[in-house]
Amino acid sequence: MEKIIDENKQGEALVLEQKEGNKRKLFIESYGCAMNFSDSEIVASILATAGFNTTQNLEDADLVLVNTCSIRDKAEQTVRKRLEKYNAVKRDSNPKMKVGVLGCMAERLKTKFLEEEKIVDLVVGPDAYKDLPNLLAEVDEGRDAINVILSKEETYGDISPVRLNTNGVTAFVSITRGCDNMCTFCVVPFTRGRERSRDPQSIIEEINDLWDRGFKEITLLGQNVDSYLWYGGGLKKDFDKASDFQKATAVNFSNLLELCAKTQPKMRIRFSTSNPQDLTLDVVETMAKYQNICNHIHLPVQSGSNRILKEMNRLHTREEYMALIDNIRKIIPDCAISQDMIVGFPTETEADFQDTVSLMDYVKYNFGYMFTYSERPGTLAERKMIDDVPEEVKKRRLQDIVDLQREHSEIRTKEHLNTVVEVLIEKESKKSDTQWSGRTPQNIVAVFPKEHYKVGDFVNVKVTDCTSATLIGVAVGLSMNN
Repeated sequence: MEKIIDENKQGEALVLEQKEGNKRKLFIESYGCAMNFSDSEIVASILATAGFNTTQNLEDADLVLVNTCSIRDKAEQTVRKRLEKYNAVKRDSNPKMKVGVLGCMAERLKTKFLEEEKIVDLVVGPDAYKDLPNLLAEVDEGRDAINVILSKEETYGDISPVRLNTNGVTAFVSITRGCDNMCTFCVVPFTRGRERSRDPQSIIEEINDLWDRGFKEITLLGQNVDSYLWYGGGLKKDFDKASDFQKATAVNFSNLLELCAKTQPKMRIRFSTSNPQDLTLDVVETMAKYQNICNHIHLPVQSGSNRILKEMNRLHTREEYMALIDNIRKIIPDCAISQDMIVGFPTETEADFQDTVSLMDYVKYNFGYMFTYSERPGTLAERKMIDDVPEEVKKRRLQDIVDLQREHSEIRTKEHLNTVVEVLIEKESKKSDTQWSGRTPQNIVAVFPKEHYKVGDFVNVKVTDCTSATLIGVAVGLSMNN
């Protein structure tokens, strides 16, 4: 494949991999979690073998795909607006264009999209991407096409992803698919199926290939990454039925993390997302052992109230979560911790909400992702609970924790003032073409004057100022990592 440089809407350089001889053009957009963006790279790879190269120009596309998220209603509304845009282009300037929906919305709204609203030509669920060439053949012959069957085995471990919209420095590597946790608010178990893990050898091969191509940082991905368990294939829930040999040679997440760190000692390793009930201390100890594993854990808690956690079917308590935080900070004192938080879950009282506030005060997260509760069709919460917290109360509570998180984020960034941090340069700063932007091991954005440095360099930066989200400084030399 050759590489060409394109420009996205923000003006950042993009590297698109193009397969010589491919005549058809694929335009693909992704919404939602990092797993969706990773899946889009798998889709692009599969379609490259079917004659498609990617394009950034919607009007030129023969095939338009949107990789969707169903986790919140707002995400679905965004996708619907994009579908309106695609169909307007199809109607006005490119009638031969085909439009398809991938991902979690495809799984949930298959009949509605194809048969009732008739706004797409094909619908493909997260486990059916290898069937895309066959489905497109159906579409080319004038028939609607659909495959949303959930797999017990598929991990796409044999697919080498086409890196989309890449800076050539950082990349996602998927290691698990699906989720066995049945949180009452979440659609993921219904749209992505049960947990299964990818062969560690295929993961290492992908990481080695990325290093050989110049990538400097990877993020190991899974809906529940700490639940990774390879014992020769199959669902995690069936591990108890495995042979004694399979159990003795099984690879858990701590083992995999160490294997990745040792295989490429100069490559930064991140992972996401962790679940409090599955993040074991051997993982934290492995992080502490290897300098190239970044000191950041995204650890969604969702609520600080034990009563609401039980209603959510979160399998941890407030006290257990706080003890885990204490242990992380004991083992890795400078570890950054980030959160997901939901306010306004059914029956949440003001006292429940204040429990969330007090938990945030205890942890003082580096950053977080906060939302009001959004009822998702098909979940236990939607079927069994009444969405009874008034919208104005939800919005007030959300604003309160957003403001509190901003205070805590500023406390955390100020801890780095007058220190030297290692920054991996990823791109030009959005605010100034004279500055580079990158991230520290704690996943904090840092900006500094360009001087003679380049994208992909590990640079030591003296922090002279900060905001609640960004470190500001000056380079003092290349890091030993280069």
